[in-house]
Amino acid sequence: MLLASQVRKQRHDGGRDRACALQDAPGDNPPDGVGIGRHHAADREDDQPEINDRSSADPVGKYSERDLQHRLGQAIGANCQTNQCRTRARQVHAIGCQNRQNHKHAKHAEREHQGQTACCAGLAATHTLAVGVVHGITSCEPAAILPVPSLYSTYATLCRVMARSLILRRLCPPSEAAVDKILIRGARTHNLKNIDLTLPRDKLIVITGLSGSGKSSLAFDTLYAEGQRRYVESLSAYARQFLSMMEKPDVDTIEGLSPAISIEQKSTSHNPRSTVGTITEIYDYLRLLYARVGQPRCPDHDIPLEAQTVSQMVDLVLTQPEGSKLMLLAPVIRERKGEHLSVFEELRAQGFVRARVNGKLCELDELPKLDKQKKHSIDVVVDRFKVRADLQQRLAESFETALKLADGIALVAPMDEPGEEVIFSARFACPICGHAISELEPKLFSFNNPAGACPTCDGLGVKQFFDIKRLVNAELTLAEGAIRGWDRRNVYYFQMLGSLSKHYGFSLEVPFKEIPTDMQKILLNGSGSQSVDFRYLNDRGDIVKRAHPFEGIVPNLERRYRETESATVREELAKFLGTQPCPDCRGTRLRREARHVWVGEKTLPAVTSLPIGDATHYFDTLKLTGRRGEIADKILKEIRERLQFLVNVGLDYLTLDRSADTLSGGEAQRIRLASQIGAGLVGVMYILDEPSIGLHQRDNDRLLGTLKHLRDIGNTVIVVEHDEDAIRLADYVVDIGPGAGVHGGHIVAQGTPDEVMAHPDSLTGKYLSGRVKIAVPAKRTPRNKKLSLTLKGARGNNLQNVNLEIPIGLLTCVTGVSGSGKSTLINNTLFPLSATALNGATTLEAATHDSINGLQHLDKVVDIDQSPIGRTPRSNPATYTGLFTPIRELFAGVPESRSRGYGPGRFSFNVKGGRCEACQGDGLIKVEMHFLPDIYVPCDVCKSKRYNRETLEVKYKGKNIHEVLEMTIEEAREFFDAVPALARKLQTLMDVGLSYIKLGQSATTLSGGEAQRVKLSRELSKRDTGKTLYILDEPTTGLHFADIQQLLDVLHRLRDHGNTVVVIEHNLDVIKTADWLVDLGPEGGSRGGQIIATGTPEQVAEMKQSYTGHYLKPLLTRDKA
Repeated sequence: MLLASQVRKQRHDGGRDRACALQDAPGDNPPDGVGIGRHHAADREDDQPEINDRSSADPVGKYSERDLQHRLGQAIGANCQTNQCRTRARQVHAIGCQNRQNHKHAKHAEREHQGQTACCAGLAATHTLAVGVVHGITSCEPAAILPVPSLYSTYATLCRVMARSLILRRLCPPSEAAVDKILIRGARTHNLKNIDLTLPRDKLIVITGLSGSGKSSLAFDTLYAEGQRRYVESLSAYARQFLSMMEKPDVDTIEGLSPAISIEQKSTSHNPRSTVGTITEIYDYLRLLYARVGQPRCPDHDIPLEAQTVSQMVDLVLTQPEGSKLMLLAPVIRERKGEHLSVFEELRAQGFVRARVNGKLCELDELPKLDKQKKHSIDVVVDRFKVRADLQQRLAESFETALKLADGIALVAPMDEPGEEVIFSARFACPICGHAISELEPKLFSFNNPAGACPTCDGLGVKQFFDIKRLVNAELTLAEGAIRGWDRRNVYYFQMLGSLSKHYGFSLEVPFKEIPTDMQKILLNGSGSQSVDFRYLNDRGDIVKRAHPFEGIVPNLERRYRETESATVREELAKFLGTQPCPDCRGTRLRREARHVWVGEKTLPAVTSLPIGDATHYFDTLKLTGRRGEIADKILKEIRERLQFLVNVGLDYLTLDRSADTLSGGEAQRIRLASQIGAGLVGVMYILDEPSIGLHQRDNDRLLGTLKHLRDIGNTVIVVEHDEDAIRLADYVVDIGPGAGVHGGHIVAQGTPDEVMAHPDSLTGKYLSGRVKIAVPAKRTPRNKKLSLTLKGARGNNLQNVNLEIPIGLLTCVTGVSGSGKSTLINNTLFPLSATALNGATTLEAATHDSINGLQHLDKVVDIDQSPIGRTPRSNPATYTGLFTPIRELFAGVPESRSRGYGPGRFSFNVKGGRCEACQGDGLIKVEMHFLPDIYVPCDVCKSKRYNRETLEVKYKGKNIHEVLEMTIEEAREFFDAVPALARKLQTLMDVGLSYIKLGQSATTLSGGEAQRVKLSRELSKRDTGKTLYILDEPTTGLHFADIQQLLDVLHRLRDHGNTVVVIEHNLDVIKTADWLVDLGPEGGSRGGQIIATGTPEQVAEMKQSYTGHYLKPLLTRDKA
């Protein structure tokens, strides 16, 4: 593996940044007299340093004139060619050494330069002129420095670049301090304020601070971006074309970087073929295990498949009807790339005359030319025959030949017409029914390979179908739109319904549920072969009569979804699609043969459906003997280790067949973390984004142990984190602030946790030390026992028939270890039921339950989750919160707009008129990469401003529409202070801690926590009824202690207005301030799903069976002390 080898080389070189392929800029104290040496002559010739005119950040200024003379003399001598240049080099070098009173260096350089090989005079002149530039020799005539005067115009511009390049990239190797430290100088990425920072290598480092203070800008957009960019640049041009290069960060120098690996929350896979098993690569080892030591069984008779003898094969063929024309084939090539010329030549030499190539029968003398880049299958025809009783001897000889050619496999297929082929195996076959499979290979157990995927669902495990519950609102009449798209507004389809009502005698004006059941079936599924007289109104207003069967609403939708080329139509129809397990493979994704191979007591689907904790126990106790045990030993070792890594990061409740697109951001991140631990890399810089998200305090302890393990094996682990335990455990803490956005970007405090806690200006230190804290309410809001929301018999997923009671008008926290059933109970059961009853939702389906009572006390439900507010750059906070409409109206109202006739639509980037048509108002151009993720590049026409020139000429209070969208929420709040409608909505965004994001910031760049708070802000800006049920899923994601306090103020304000707030949360600061707790457990997965504690925080803290209570009790005691 290229990365691993480079990492090993990097560590062999003493920790120097060799893997990054570029020499770093100088450190603070470069060693005396260090030149570039002979080995630098082969340095990259395509290094093109950038000109940076920031004099205040110029590393050249760190060196005295004597240093520069000394170093430049060495460089010129190492790179120059002519005697004249070498003489000049010796002179410059000697001057520097004499000034230092270091004659030994001068003499050594004299001897070294005598043996230098040469370069062109022009390059020598450039070096000489560079010396002049560095020393400020501006009065020199070009001819006095350059041997060829005409070269002056060519090299004059280059000389400054060369001077800087010589100093930064050749003369100043990384300082010795960079061996065990990461040195960052002049970081200005995003809102970072030209910061300098020194981080220890091979330590656990936590970067913390307020939301928007610059943590991610430092960790991901500076350190990771530079580490990844350097690594990619070290690869060949061929390899680089398959990798995306990150933008070069705005930073002066970074020393001591290792190859960087980023583990973020945003990069969750939405590929329906990705599972927990495939992401962690455990499934690859399982496929190998089952292919090498698996025991196949007959699906119908459940007996081991044994090898068939030639006699059994002959007897089975002779059971076919007499006279049947069959051919015996030997599959010599199966799905392999190449032209296979040698194979055909050998077959001809053995006397064979026919072969079936990719399913087509061909003469071996007239073969088609095969594409060597494509996979091919070749079956040689061994015999062709009509079934007769006297063929036993001939067939036996033919089978022996075929089995020898195809390594124990033979095929019998109809000769003249397509039909079912029969596979014969000298190894695996059922003696009763003759069911046989080919040799076990890993691809047979891959649902991403045609050889192993279920042919019905193509390896997806589910089938899509148009769900009647989503499609039909049974409370409405057909005329009112009981079936969307088939009401009066769609004349064509409504005419069809009218003809059907006359033909079958039912009314369009009665609720759909009152239409007879047989009529409902005809409407939904069609009339079959029975014709119906239809009357249509054509374009001229004439009535046209036609008689034909009725297709049916569901078949009509299926056909339109299958045939449409319109993305809009497909997206609209997809709203009515549901999924159900594949009827053939029952969700296992594999074909029949693969589902009936056993290792020990379980098949592969049975193993992948186990919770990871149970799977770990199964493989720990699995004992295989004899030759199978020897083969399986190393494979089982890898499987056990990787499963244990998943357990260690708190994911023992997941199953290996869990689809990746159903994972939360925290779960996906911890899965990738476990995969990296399994890779065993050392010398790497890992950068993680809040790995504790979604973890209960108990599971968090195991996660922190995993991070320490990564550090201890020789890696630098940098974590952007707000978790108190993680900060206290860190070797080094960096606190960024003091505020968010433009008020952040400074290093407020750095050092050990104790040093940060003692720092007087560190907000993080104040919370850690207890000088500032989130207080426990002096008095809990009393509960009205007569008002409650009661959900009975919840049995979705792992819930064990639980009864949930939520007090009306209180802040309720639902807690529990990871995988205990919190999301299933609240998001998958309570919310769909409430949304259907209160909001009139028709496309939500609740998990299994018995009943729900108490919804009459509420008038609406709002679910505020972490899903994106949009998946394209066109979505942003301004459009989502409704700010953009009044802003456009303001611009349309200025005199310039009125004189030009511009309306609000002119300032929309979603319609033609004012937007840039080159990018259609996106500001970015989407580039389809086919086999790679699509990328977005800035529009060259509007320079990412989204609007055309004429639109940008219109200004409101001196700002055009693009400049307004580029404002932060805080800036916009001040700018629109005189516009109440805007000021109120902007204030709610500030109330939830989003003062630092931009109005027009792309939704794709918002974290899950930021997107959730944008949604919360939108709900806060609406009129409050006092009877709303708010459901929030981990709203503290990405929040600092101070941000949490701000969020709690908002949630308590909602509660004080009479609303009911339900929060799924693990953060103890939120839990201790709640009015009521519901704790699920006791464990995750199959060992969870029970409500083990309810009551106030004080009551739950006294319950011994509650993990939450165990961690909550000391916190309540400490805060009340």
